[in-house]
Amino acid sequence: MELSPVDIVIFAPLAVVFGVLLFWFLQLLFIESQKYLLSKIRAKHEPLCRFTNFIGILFQTICHALGYTVTRSGISHFSVNIHYGHVKPKKEKRGIFEWISNSFLFLGPFFIPSAVLLTSVYFFTGRSFFIPSPAADAFYTFSEQFIAFGTALHQFSVKFFNFLFTIDLFDPRHIGFILLLVFLGMGIRPSYIGEEKKKKVDMIYDLKNIQAHITSSPLYVALLFLLAYIFYYISLLLHGNWYVALFSIFGWISIIAIVSLLVAHFLILLIKITDTLPKWWALLPYSMLPLSYILIRIVFYFLPIENILFFSLLFMICISALTILILVKYKTNTFKTKT
Repeated sequence: MELSPVDIVIFAPLAVVFGVLLFWFLQLLFIESQKYLLSKIRAKHEPLCRFTNFIGILFQTICHALGYTVTRSGISHFSVNIHYGHVKPKKEKRGIFEWISNSFLFLGPFFIPSAVLLTSVYFFTGRSFFIPSPAADAFYTFSEQFIAFGTALHQFSVKFFNFLFTIDLFDPRHIGFILLLVFLGMGIRPSYIGEEKKKKVDMIYDLKNIQAHITSSPLYVALLFLLAYIFYYISLLLHGNWYVALFSIFGWISIIAIVSLLVAHFLILLIKITDTLPKWWALLPYSMLPLSYILIRIVFYFLPIENILFFSLLFMICISALTILILVKYKTNTFKTKT
């Protein structure tokens, strides 16, 4: 196949950048969807919504503090509450250092908390997904770069979902991972800032902040792209896949964030459904989750089969879903016709 020099030199480095932006935009859409669901249960679960807002502000404040740490500005004050987070540096630095610190504030919450979970997945999945395997030995064009990026994400997704589908709920480490996954999904971004909730934090709010951050210092953005191109050329000349590997990590982080948001969606939907049930019956779906899992594991202990962990999770989900359907049918008016 004839290779175009323009494709190799100019367009090929942009392939993985577009891939990361695509997953990040999907992440934004899931965050917006989750905030919509939270607004539907806020009237009955105000403490839960305030707690998720606190987690989001905590993540945001930690990322800002990390930005000051990376730029060696130091931290003289750190405070966070249910409505606000504030970090004050020891040394007020301007220019590129201030821009980097603000980058951690605006973009960090989308990637840094998920990166912490990525380190856990790295150990749980056998430490073997950090080397992307492109479709061919040479991947110097836009399409080949994109295929290599997709291959790396596919290999990671297979290992990640295999781990999720075989989680052992009798293992405290796996339970800890699930709790972190839920916390990340519930509070990846705050839903409001301010005691009066005047500043709604939605997708438009985030995009406006990021746009203002980029347009305020276009020179730094151009410098960032220049460094990315230089790194790509070095990888190309040395026949390495480091450039694809670097951006693949951001793709993996986005996948973890999207999965955590999906888990949070199911949890919020469960809360919304149980709100329609009578008081004591609403506790049954939550109790069925651990009870059905323990019962199935006991049965499989005496009748062992292959893939016990997977089928235990599957039966737990099916039994819990069936319980919810029966309760909704017989304890609410959802499936009943009106006279």
